[in-house]
Amino acid sequence: MPATADSPLITLLALARRARQVQDPAELGFLAVNDTHALAPYRQAVLWFGSGGVTALSGVVQPEANVPYVQWLERACAALHRQPGAARAVTAADLPEGEGAAWAEWLPAHGLVVPLAGTDGLVLLARDTPWTEQETVVLAEWFDTWRHAWQGLHAQPQSGWRSVRARLRGALAPREGRPWWKQPAAKWAAAVAAVLLIPVRLSVLAPGELVPSDPAVIRAPFDGVVAGFLVKPNDPVQAGQPLFSFDDATLASRLEVARQALATAEAEYRQASQQALGDARFKAQLVVIAGKIEEKRAEVAYLQGQLDRSRVTSPRAGIALFDDPGEWVGKPVVTGERILRVAAPDRMEVEAWLALDDAIPLTAGAPVTLYLNASPFDPVEAKLRYVAHDAVARPDGSYAYRVRAELAEKAAHRIGLKGTVKLSGGWVPVGYWMLRRPVAAARQFAGF
Repeated sequence: MPATADSPLITLLALARRARQVQDPAELGFLAVNDTHALAPYRQAVLWFGSGGVTALSGVVQPEANVPYVQWLERACAALHRQPGAARAVTAADLPEGEGAAWAEWLPAHGLVVPLAGTDGLVLLARDTPWTEQETVVLAEWFDTWRHAWQGLHAQPQSGWRSVRARLRGALAPREGRPWWKQPAAKWAAAVAAVLLIPVRLSVLAPGELVPSDPAVIRAPFDGVVAGFLVKPNDPVQAGQPLFSFDDATLASRLEVARQALATAEAEYRQASQQALGDARFKAQLVVIAGKIEEKRAEVAYLQGQLDRSRVTSPRAGIALFDDPGEWVGKPVVTGERILRVAAPDRMEVEAWLALDDAIPLTAGAPVTLYLNASPFDPVEAKLRYVAHDAVARPDGSYAYRVRAELAEKAAHRIGLKGTVKLSGGWVPVGYWMLRRPVAAARQFAGF
């Protein structure tokens, strides 16, 4: 008789096609306990595995392992799994006395167990009417097809750890007629060890720039207000050339008052000298007035010197290095505050800031290379001069060690260009060079 649209054979083929197309184990389990109803009617269905327990229940999205019903099913399915046999009908009498007594509380009277060959699982179906032989055969065939789909989803990929381990075992297995040192695995191990032992320079990168070497620092000679600059940033200057001036109105007025006081004291001295010729009492006043004159002269000389220093000059020839003059004009400064620098354009060195995590051992004279952002294909070579003992705070809030290196030869670049500095330490194996940072990070994370 040909199969009709509603025959078990057509339904079985449709279910098999769906099982092969499912990519999710949870969806495949849902298919087993719910859509099987199209082959044979039942009230409840359970998918159970010895390694995972109750995996799926009919009419339930996710089984709850702590409820009494699921706990009883765990014990009942385990007892049924220990019984040999193929797909078969079961009742409460097929269970141990404790679980069999609770069958009527949880399941209908007639059950059907379908073991999943090649696995530690089974499917339990239950309904109120007995199972026919035809239904048992069809369901056994269906769950055998379903089992193949389930095992396909849970098969271990060949590229996993087990595959790697198997390949290693195969590679390490000795070949007949060859000593162990001629085995492929030994050759590969020797090659890897040789590569890891190749000596390379331990190096780190740090931000850096070209800075003047031994510049003349121009500081404020006294407390005052900057009146104006007489040079522009990066202007060449000569020794003795005025650089900037202070507001001298206050100094000039104080100097004028001191000069007037000195003139008054000198007039008093001349008057007392004339009176002392006729009266001996005025001779004693001459000493007091002479001391007052010296005091006023010292004050005038001091104020005159301050007034002369209000116009600051360059102590040497070079280039004036400072920020925008507009930021300084009208700004009050204190004695000793740095305002600008005068540096020789041909006397430069490399300054870098070495982060705390990159503080590798560095010795004086170690090679240093500065790759400028403005000309990355024209590196500047230098030799390490010193690394500061203490780390200092940077503008970005981090701490770093100051590094200074003198240029190996004169560079055509200008002072102030920034870039990346490569600091080279001693020779180490490639393996140490590769694993230094990962091991340090793991040690900080794990605390060993």
